[in-house]
Amino acid sequence: MRAALMTFNWQTYLLWLILGLPALLMLNRFAADSSTAASLLHGSGEFSARMTIIAMLATPLRLLFAQQRWTYWLVKHRRHFGVAAFGYALLHTVFYLVDRMSLAQVIEEFGALGIWTGWAAFLIFIPLAITSNDYSQRLLRTRWKLLQRGVYAAAVLTLVHWIFVHNEPGPALVHFIPLALFECFRVYKQQERVSQSKAA
Repeated sequence: MRAALMTFNWQTYLLWLILGLPALLMLNRFAADSSTAASLLHGSGEFSARMTIIAMLATPLRLLFAQQRWTYWLVKHRRHFGVAAFGYALLHTVFYLVDRMSLAQVIEEFGALGIWTGWAAFLIFIPLAITSNDYSQRLLRTRWKLLQRGVYAAAVLTLVHWIFVHNEPGPALVHFIPLALFECFRVYKQQERVSQSKAA
């Protein structure tokens, strides 16, 4: 039992190291030269979006590949990817604020569709990250799952933010269209289960 626990901890720490390595490299580059904030904006934002997508894909992939152990692993660790998504979103926000260097400029840009959607997605991520633990799940009970469903709104806002900031929908759609298809599959499977339970 003790050996199994130690193995689990080792795997968890290794996962956090892998998830955090790009952030460490970004921070190291930023620490060496703060003028790199602008060039780090895109990368940090993309990592946040990718981590969000991976976390959201866990359940539909588990439904599609139910016999595969890696899907069980993904479901078990999806919170790690969700928290990492928030971490990269926070980093993205910090780089944005440093790059703008002026509160007046931040306020001036806020009304643009590509900007306020990013802020809205970030604000949604905050309570999701804070409550992404067993204690919060026990405390909030059924409300916890309802709160965590906010990730769907955050994902849509992130997609809009990505498209309108870069004025090039291609890269964003390449990331989010597979997610949309898998989520449609998840909804279909859930409806199928409901229909089967009613028939029984």
